Amino acid sequence: MGLNEKRKMKELQDGAIPERTKELLEITGSAVTYDIDWATFQDTYEALNFLDNVACHRLNMALRVICADQLGKDAIKESLKKVRIVNVKDAAGKKLEFGGGVFTMTGAYAAGLSGAFSDNEIREKLMAGL
Repeated sequence: MGLNEKRKMKELQDGAIPERTKELLEITGSAVTYDIDWATFQDTYEALNFLDNVACHRLNMALRVICADQLGKDAIKESLKKVRIVNVKDAAGKKLEFGGGVFTMTGAYAAGLSGAFSDNEIREKLMAGL
């Protein structure tokens, strides 16, 4: 891991991820946490650069729609405890999984949005598991 990657990872760990986690609490009314698989991001500055916008921000946008009312907030509180984000090299390996209280978003984040999921795709997968 180079210096640029280390700096970007620290910036995310100290700033963006705690802010997005706080935003999750505001949106859902429950303590949903982010679990970033940092080891899968360590060699790709581009993936780190896109992580907040194409993963965290889009998830939070999807949850805003689901949690627009108390029924949605209650469903999320009962079903979602953690959001796991994993980076892969190729967009062919991207997938969304939801089970056991964990929503896993696996994407090729270095490719930007083309390697990730839209907020509508994320919302549909979450809704299917509620």
